Amino acid sequence: MARGNQRELARAKNAKKQTDNVKKKAAAEKEGNKGMTLEQRKARDAEVMRLKQLKAKEKESGSS
Repeated sequence: MARGNQRELARAKNAKKQTDNVKKKAAAEKEGNKGMTLEQRKARDAEVMRLKQLKAKEKESGSS
């Protein structure tokens, strides 16, 4: 029972280390971007932003 706290601290430290490793990955190595070129990612992101902006305008004009 005396080692319970030490285990919890080690688990928390390891979880933080794992999330830090994920943050350090380059954009091309992340799961959602695998196999895509920079231009493809930019085009995808631009399309998503256009849709979000349209949705926001529709919501704004609908509530006015």
